[in-house]
Amino acid sequence: MIEIPDDKLIPAVVQDWKTGEVLMLAYMNSIALSRTLETGVAHYWSRSRGKLWRKGETSGNEQIVKEILIDCDEDAILLKVEQRGGACHTGYRSCFYRTLDGRIVGERVFDPDEVYKR
Repeated sequence: MIEIPDDKLIPAVVQDWKTGEVLMLAYMNSIALSRTLETGVAHYWSRSRGKLWRKGETSGNEQIVKEILIDCDEDAILLKVEQRGGACHTGYRSCFYRTLDGRIVGERVFDPDEVYKR
């Protein structure tokens, strides 16, 4: 079992468990990892909000964890998840929906203005 120091964040790459599509990159601390293991639903540490958050707590777009892998140096995590709805707060299935030249290559699956009441 990986031990994350209380004051450390490690990157968590999130991947669709069936297709292998990379959905997002987030950060986890020891609390986020513990809560994820306890509930089977992905939890992360929000650097912008400075607090723990459960993926989907506002949008309903949960990530049900199917498998967790740790890299060889134990400084990054790979979560394989069943994504319910879009992973990206912009409404796209994946956060990786644009090419470097700005072309949209992803699929928008929800309207963020409706979900986040903007």
